Amino acid sequence: MGNDVVRRGRLSGERTGEMIHFLSSMAADRHIAEADILVDIAHVMMLSKQRILDGVTTRPLLAALLKLYDEGIPESVFEDEYEDIHAGIEAFLIAMVGEETGGRMHMGRSRNDEVAACLRIRLREDLIRQLSLLIRLRQTLLSLAEEHRETVMPGFTHLQYAQPTTLAHHLLAYEQAFSRDCERLSEGYSRVNQSPLGAAAFASTGYPVNRGYVAQLLGFDGVLENTMDAVSSRDFALETLSSLSIMMVGISRLCEELIIWSSPFAGFISLNDAFCSTSSIMPQKKNPDFAEIMRAKAASLIGAYTSAAALMKGLPMSYNRDLQELTPSLIRGIEDARQSTSLLNGMLLTASFDRERMREEAGKSYSTATDLADMLVRRCGLPFRTAHSIVGRAVQNGGLDRHHLDEASVSITGSPLPGSTIQDTDIMDALDVEKSINLKIAPGSPSSFSVKRAIDERKKRLDDDRHRTDQLAMALKEAIDNLIFETRRVALEQ
Repeated sequence: MGNDVVRRGRLSGERTGEMIHFLSSMAADRHIAEADILVDIAHVMMLSKQRILDGVTTRPLLAALLKLYDEGIPESVFEDEYEDIHAGIEAFLIAMVGEETGGRMHMGRSRNDEVAACLRIRLREDLIRQLSLLIRLRQTLLSLAEEHRETVMPGFTHLQYAQPTTLAHHLLAYEQAFSRDCERLSEGYSRVNQSPLGAAAFASTGYPVNRGYVAQLLGFDGVLENTMDAVSSRDFALETLSSLSIMMVGISRLCEELIIWSSPFAGFISLNDAFCSTSSIMPQKKNPDFAEIMRAKAASLIGAYTSAAALMKGLPMSYNRDLQELTPSLIRGIEDARQSTSLLNGMLLTASFDRERMREEAGKSYSTATDLADMLVRRCGLPFRTAHSIVGRAVQNGGLDRHHLDEASVSITGSPLPGSTIQDTDIMDALDVEKSINLKIAPGSPSSFSVKRAIDERKKRLDDDRHRTDQLAMALKEAIDNLIFETRRVALEQ
């Protein structure tokens, strides 16, 4: 049985290496190891404040924990002989200060509320980092939009030429979507940052613990009141994976467009060589592999969410060991999202756009036909559906010049367009790409005027989000700094 201090009392059966490895959560526990030390420190500080532990026990125990905090967790703690990091740290402390002292650290606590707290502590750090990465990505999109306010390009529906737009308008669409991802993650943060400590196994403890105090020490916003829910809920993890999955869908869509735009068929963008690969057999190839992997990472993250949700759906209250398998899905999802957001930002920053090529394609395939139909409505007083039919029939017959429009009008209405009302120059103006774009001045549209207004508004929102994220990070840092300061003071008391 080795040094497993948890197992030795009740169980005596020897386990094979395969059995130990199967049950071990050590691979995932490395992710929460530093959080575990903070939870241990805060728990002992609370035991001291509540006089559950006396100073003779508290001081050496806190000193040992501070040593782990300052110098790092030794590799021996992660050995497979321990089922998890919590047992490994407890055994290490007992070896350092003796069981008479180290064996008291776990009073009034279970691994159930301990691991739930560690997950939340690590996850809130991950969320702040992800929010910061999203803010940087949004800043890049806004900077590119500002640079390309006048860069005309074709817009598409069904991957068919639709109406002309600008690159700025297109990029702002993604920035707006990513801002909603920031909202979801920020709102979810408030539900992550709640303390389960004091719930013990699920029915709390007979010791006079102070749940509010330990939550305050660790920078939690509050306490999860019902102790059964506190240890067995993982909806905070599901919500995070859900929000990250939605974000990755947006990243995947943008990557899909970058892949299409960088193809020789489009030629709208050239990705930096660092973000591309070549073929092992075709020396001329430049493949957008990073963007393709990001598309795949979106599927992986959706898979992580699905796995976690499927794991939870059949579990009765309260704690079940199945929850151990949720943590790797959460870790994988967070890491995939982090890498993808960071690399996408770098890929956009180093890309170059071919303005002339995009402008060349912008007016193709009768992309301004809607503007012509709108002009017929205004000039001739036609119902829009009639004007739509005339223009559509003219396209079918081969062109949008006056001859084809008159033919189409006769076919649809029985008479040609009124000559005095519609001139050839009117038709040309209606079909002009730049005029088509700049005619659209409603909020959120692609005209230079609307785009400038949108960029200004989006910058203000981005600044608000950046400020809010910085405040979250500063609040956590202040709480942990205060915890360590107070712990050092208590550990040195005579």
